[in-house]
Amino acid sequence: QVKLVESGGGLAQPGGSLRLSCTASGRTFSAAFMGWFRQAQGKEREFIAALSWTDGSRYYADSVKGRFTISRGNAGNLVYLQMNNLKPEDTAVYYCASRNRPPYLGVYDYWGQGTQVTVSS
Repeated sequence: QVKLVESGGGLAQPGGSLRLSCTASGRTFSAAFMGWFRQAQGKEREFIAALSWTDGSRYYADSVKGRFTISRGNAGNLVYLQMNNLKPEDTAVYYCASRNRPPYLGVYDYWGQGTQVTVSS
């Protein structure tokens, strides 16, 4: 079983920045992709970004391209989501997830509990 724990959410002003972290643990961690998703109140969960654990390829939703960056931590079981130029419409619960096979879009196998991001002045 893989456990994912997110941290780093909170309140930011429009135009501000936040960095989310996701720590993976478990007997065996062998993800093919690590992804970030978000769910705003009253809306469906949506894909935000994914990182290939094998070749480092990155994928982004159009809504965050150029503002958000997914990256891998040096520890090997960490993934970050750097969020810049935040907008009120970025307000949502953000989830980290892992997937054991390609492609990067599809059903993810493990999920974190989520962390709230609120963008408001």
